[in-house]
Amino acid sequence: MAGFRFIDLFAGIGGLRLPFDRLGGTCVFSSEIDKFARQTYEANFGEEPSGDITVIDEKDIPKHDLLVGGFPCQPFSIAGVSKYNSLGWDHGFKHDTKGTLFFDIVRILKHHMPKAFLLENVRNLKSHDKGRTYLVIIETLEQLGYAVSAQVIDAKLVVPQHRERIFIVGVLGKEPFMFPEIENRSLVLGDILLAEAEVDSKYTISDHLWNYLQEYKKKHQAKGNGFGFGMVTPDMTTRTLSARYYKDGSEILLNQGTGKNPRRLTPRECARLMGFPDTFQIPVSDTQAYKQFGNAVVSRLVDEFAGDIVRHAGFM
Repeated sequence: MAGFRFIDLFAGIGGLRLPFDRLGGTCVFSSEIDKFARQTYEANFGEEPSGDITVIDEKDIPKHDLLVGGFPCQPFSIAGVSKYNSLGWDHGFKHDTKGTLFFDIVRILKHHMPKAFLLENVRNLKSHDKGRTYLVIIETLEQLGYAVSAQVIDAKLVVPQHRERIFIVGVLGKEPFMFPEIENRSLVLGDILLAEAEVDSKYTISDHLWNYLQEYKKKHQAKGNGFGFGMVTPDMTTRTLSARYYKDGSEILLNQGTGKNPRRLTPRECARLMGFPDTFQIPVSDTQAYKQFGNAVVSRLVDEFAGDIVRHAGFM
């Protein structure tokens, strides 16, 4: 299966890269704007990604068979007000993607026409801007000539975290990609926790923060809101880890039993929760690590269908 070349856009810390590295692919270009994420990426892959993709000419990107990217979600104008033909389509496609980061994916795809792509985004992409954003994305990719398929998948199938994300696959000259059925591993948080002796006491939250979180939850419960902390035990699945976890850890607090305040997960436990191997290096501060894993793609989940994409696109 070896021999294909791919590029890693909006690369973060490489969650989408790892599965294709494992399949024998060669990453010939990567791009990530955040300097701390670039540090983690370089520590693990031996190369620092290029920076802001919006200022990188598509002609300077090497030829590749596969494009992967977890691009940020932005609204598009599709009211027909802007009718310029910025991408040079013969049929005058009128959707306005210019000025959005999705446009950068499109211009790279249009120039290189790789055999396939894999894009990842939040589940809400489908409803973003009343569904207009998703409509533009799919129609734009299909107009380029790709057979496009998409599926929302919950990472709790392979890690103990409820995390729904949409994956979009496009292939040239083939039938649309069919996502495989993924076996539910039925993992719980205890499967990925460090031994108690390995956890520094600094991850136990302070009395002040614990009191604040409890009062905050009571206040919102009284109003009928669901806001508040998420307490978990080792036999549970967690909420979605977010980039704000560094602030107070409130979305995933581990119950440590009577007489002890709950604790945050450690960065290594967050790495495991996101499906990264223990060999994955974490060279940055805890604050940056929490942001990075909260923004990452669950690498272990992509392992479940990366090989199918490679086979379907004919990279053999």
